Amino acid sequence: MGKSLIPPGDGGDDKIEPVDLKRALEERYLAYALSTIMHRALPDVRDGLKPVHRRIMHAMRLLRLDPDRGFAKCARIVGDVMGKFHPHGDQAIYDALVRLAQEFAVRYPLVDGQGNFGNIDGDNAAAMRYTEARMTDVAALLLEGITEDAVDFRLTYNEEDEEPVVLPGAFPNLLANGSSGIAVGMATNIPPHNAAEICDAALHLIDHPDATNADLMRFVPGPDFPTGGTIVEDAASIAEAYETGRGGFRVRARWHKEDAGRGTWVAVVTEVPYQVPKARLIEKIAELVIARRLPLLEDIRDESAEDIRVVLVPKSRTVDPELLMESLFKLTDLESRVSLNMNVLSHGKVPNVLSLKGVLAEWLAHRKEVLIRRSRHRLGEIDKRLELLSGYLVAYLNIDEVIRIIREEDEPKQEMMSRFELTANQAEAILNMRLRNLRKLEEFEIRKEFDALTAEKVQIEGLLASEAKQWKAIAWEVADVRKKFGPDTELGKRRTDFSEAPEHDIADIHEAMIEKEPVTIVVSEKGWMRAMKGHLADHSGLLFKDGDKLKFALHAQTTDKILVLTTGGKVYTIGADRLPGGRGHGEPIRIMVDMDNDQDIVAVFVHDPQARRLVVSHDGNGFVVPEAEVVANTRKGKQVMNVKAPDEAKFCIPVAGDHVAIVGENRKLLVFALSEIPEMTRGKGVRLQRYKDGGVMDIRTFALAEGLSWTDSAGRVFNRPDAELAEWKGARAAAGRMVPKGFPRTGKFG
Repeated sequence: MGKSLIPPGDGGDDKIEPVDLKRALEERYLAYALSTIMHRALPDVRDGLKPVHRRIMHAMRLLRLDPDRGFAKCARIVGDVMGKFHPHGDQAIYDALVRLAQEFAVRYPLVDGQGNFGNIDGDNAAAMRYTEARMTDVAALLLEGITEDAVDFRLTYNEEDEEPVVLPGAFPNLLANGSSGIAVGMATNIPPHNAAEICDAALHLIDHPDATNADLMRFVPGPDFPTGGTIVEDAASIAEAYETGRGGFRVRARWHKEDAGRGTWVAVVTEVPYQVPKARLIEKIAELVIARRLPLLEDIRDESAEDIRVVLVPKSRTVDPELLMESLFKLTDLESRVSLNMNVLSHGKVPNVLSLKGVLAEWLAHRKEVLIRRSRHRLGEIDKRLELLSGYLVAYLNIDEVIRIIREEDEPKQEMMSRFELTANQAEAILNMRLRNLRKLEEFEIRKEFDALTAEKVQIEGLLASEAKQWKAIAWEVADVRKKFGPDTELGKRRTDFSEAPEHDIADIHEAMIEKEPVTIVVSEKGWMRAMKGHLADHSGLLFKDGDKLKFALHAQTTDKILVLTTGGKVYTIGADRLPGGRGHGEPIRIMVDMDNDQDIVAVFVHDPQARRLVVSHDGNGFVVPEAEVVANTRKGKQVMNVKAPDEAKFCIPVAGDHVAIVGENRKLLVFALSEIPEMTRGKGVRLQRYKDGGVMDIRTFALAEGLSWTDSAGRVFNRPDAELAEWKGARAAAGRMVPKGFPRTGKFG
């Protein structure tokens, strides 16, 4: 019998109930997750609001804070929201209220704030006791028709009041103002868009219900941020984002070059990317200038007042403005990525990632439901009023009899109901009528109202019976919203434009971000690497760890790439600016890159994209490779020469001239044309010299016209002209002849 997960009861009567901990945790966590998803983090696709924002709007409506009325203290609004609808912290509610009023955070503010509501530098708003607020026209549109049974209401948390489940939402708020939130296991992030463009797309969708996302993107090309900026994302990735509901947009600050006189200039930033605090951005750039990570930039000044004006001063007038800005875009938040994740509550219940078309279709479906509900509500009101008006008309036609009944009968209501076949409501209305309403003119007014309401009733019944008429009415409403927020209005004109990022060589940008300084790269026998400042001529003063000594020393600039070839035939790339300084012994190359422990360093050289290298293995195989093809972009390096143990890569020499001289460990020399060696990007290579045993001792390339030179141990230089090399000349892969007299005993060219 297996162990029970439920603990045994204690036999007492203190009502302790045994619970399976795993199941209890699952249930409680699921309840928490659902609560977060449904009632906190995700917006409703129909009105684009989360519960806290919806409750703020509802509370402001009850306080009658309409756009044309006075302001009320934010503390009053927050108190009402917290006490009646939203049992959470007052600061959380106030933060949500403040954001709805910030013009730099919300594309179409729902709250009209008076007082300090924070700024784009990232400063906080004043306390709620100091600030005041009322609704904007956008908020009024969202609430339009809420008293006409347009939406369902539910009981609040304490069941004392009622709150709307969703707002009527005449404004396309979800896309226009965007939303962001993190729930449990899911998140949402929707950037703001242009309301007029959304309305155009919605009108197109009403006329063409089978329109694709690509069709709708003719009207909605991309987000429209309250802070402006320029979107530099390519059209294909924007289209995919709207198709799938997931993606992102690269947004850059807007800038221009400004003449500062005497041939000098400055770059002026006038718009920063969305949700980037300006003060923090400037601090970060200043830190990079101090750390010398932006060598093209001399200084940064914030000259902002009402408008943003950040001045960037270049190091010199010769600096390319585009290159300066590219280096800033790469290193700072002057370029940021705004993600798109249209995860919303579909039908107010199901979290779902929708496409652009999906969002618009659900908003229009909601508008249709609101229209039908408001129409039915109006129809009910008309029926009630017509009932009373027809009662009044009966009374006017029989006025003398009605007065007699009221004066003489004990139960005038019952008498009138039986005498004139009136309903209880009609009889009650006649009894409550004032004497002054018995004027003849009043009868005329009632007949006029009766006829007008009858005509309206016929019109509404026709609307409810025809889906085509319903869509026509919705299209009229959407067109009206478009007119209010059209591109010719101050609030409605597009602020964010589209552009393509200028094409600059990555190497140029990389170079622009590093201060160019001369350095000497020092590599020890045991593979320790460092960069000494300046170009050192004398290497005798260099210190190494015990048992270690100098292997390579080469001059470079901090902007250079250093290439390292190992015995395994792999090439690794290390930026000279990333090397440790010369104070200590440096760092082992194995730590900087993923180099195998059984491999050793063969060659270290400064990368020249135009140069070519001759790579040779110990067994005498080799090929020519362009340096541009051996640069590795990762720590893992790039396999260039394929070698199998015990063979290994042994040489990597620059290609110059037209002939190759190769010496074997057997002291045989062979000279042949360089053109016999193939150019490859990777491989084993071809046989350069044949040996019975042993391998290559040394190799060099030279111009035959200048002759072959070598240096002996005493430092003397010998040169054999073309005419004296005849007996060593041959074809590639020959054995060669013994070296000439005077060749160094080391077997190397020196």
